[in-house]
Amino acid sequence: MRCSQCGAECLAGMKFCGQCGAPLVSFCPSCGAGNPPEHKFCGQCGAALGAPRLGEPAASKLQTLGTMSTLPGEMKQVTVLFCDIVNSTPLTERLGPEGMRDLVHSFLETGLGEVQRYGGAAPQFTGDGFMALFGAPLTHEDHVRRALLAALAIQRALREGVESADPDRSELAVRIGIHTGPVVFGPIADNLPMEYTVIGDTANVAARLEQAAEPGTILVSEVIRLLAEGYARVEPVGPLILRGKAEPISAYRLLGVSHRRSGLRESPSSRTAVFVNRESELAILNNFLRQVENGHGQAVGLVGEPGIGKSRLLAEFRRQVTDGRVTWVEARCLSYGTAIPYLLVLDLLRSNCGILETDEPDMVARRSAPAFARSGWIQTRMPRFFFICWKSKMSPARRHCQIPRRSKTRLSRPSGNLL
Repeated sequence: MRCSQCGAECLAGMKFCGQCGAPLVSFCPSCGAGNPPEHKFCGQCGAALGAPRLGEPAASKLQTLGTMSTLPGEMKQVTVLFCDIVNSTPLTERLGPEGMRDLVHSFLETGLGEVQRYGGAAPQFTGDGFMALFGAPLTHEDHVRRALLAALAIQRALREGVESADPDRSELAVRIGIHTGPVVFGPIADNLPMEYTVIGDTANVAARLEQAAEPGTILVSEVIRLLAEGYARVEPVGPLILRGKAEPISAYRLLGVSHRRSGLRESPSSRTAVFVNRESELAILNNFLRQVENGHGQAVGLVGEPGIGKSRLLAEFRRQVTDGRVTWVEARCLSYGTAIPYLLVLDLLRSNCGILETDEPDMVARRSAPAFARSGWIQTRMPRFFFICWKSKMSPARRHCQIPRRSKTRLSRPSGNLL
């Protein structure tokens, strides 16, 4: 038997390599699973184990080694984000090695904190930047939205750091490129201590978009624009000729992303399918609405497989009641919102007060003042609402302070009156 670690030939019946001490494993030619050397059949799939014998021809050994070195990998649909520091060479020359090391450390700590906040992973670093994955190794159905939100959060967190930290970061500018598509996710070497990464044209396009982006901007591909049509604001930058691509690539500059699901709150897309075969479900909802109008409160649970049309059903039901019959207030939990305090309550309050995600604090105050007046909240309690509201938008680095318990109590009591 041949040792898979050092390649030394070992006598039959040995369990450990006499050269490096590694355990001897017989790999299944069918499924690739490792088995003890004394096994004749694979313990995973039951296939016969054709272990090489001493004195076999070299061609047979090479064929066996080729089977043994087959790398595991998985085809996955992911969103790839590339981010790096602009003009890192002049910065290094000005700051010196240690100063640049500190700057890159701060940049990576801030950027990767936002990537992890939205469920991404960063398997690859490029010295002054990184590649982040959304959708691998953990699968997320909303990996495109997570990547876009993470990109904007990186920009926002770096700006906050520039405003509050040392002057060396004042010239720190980054550029980001994002693309989505199929990749092979897995290791790229058998015996080398390397992290899993992605191989495919998706990563190449994302890297080229990042290189073509202006400092401080985010470029996304045409595929991203189509998938994020209901919740992302973009502007075209024209077809770009990317290095290594035969045809120009349509690219867009990312301006903003909404947390809200396109099927419920944004205007319907031009690609929305025809709504069919849901008359019975709409009739049930209308029946519950009539009971509510008669003074009998109702709670309805809508359950179904992903993609079956739950959001579309609610959107159609809402269009039927836009004649002023009801006051529609909605909020939703986010899969990436576990680190945002009071997210669901805040979404309800923003919806009821007509507060937009892009509103500044003074606009929030003007929009929410009538609702506070109707609910009986006095003006002195409004700052507590703003404190918690804007705390939810802060980056993790600035969200270190805890919400006072007294503020929690005084907020929770009258919040129901606003709804």
